Amino acid sequence: MKNSDKINLTEELTDLIEDGYGGSAEFTKILDLGIEMLFYVEEEAFTQREIQQVVTALRGIIGVLRG
Repeated sequence: MKNSDKINLTEELTDLIEDGYGGSAEFTKILDLGIEMLFYVEEEAFTQREIQQVVTALRGIIGVLRG
């Protein structure tokens, strides 16, 4: 990967985090919740909204990484 591609990828990921979550702290909370969900998924352990937030965050990262 060229250096310019890495810079663009970093900028896109930064924009995703800032625009979608208001900053890295909130984005980190959502991703951390997602990891926790993978360990403790059982009926009614998490709300549908919490799961949707994690899925949206992961899809955003995937979209940026795929270009």
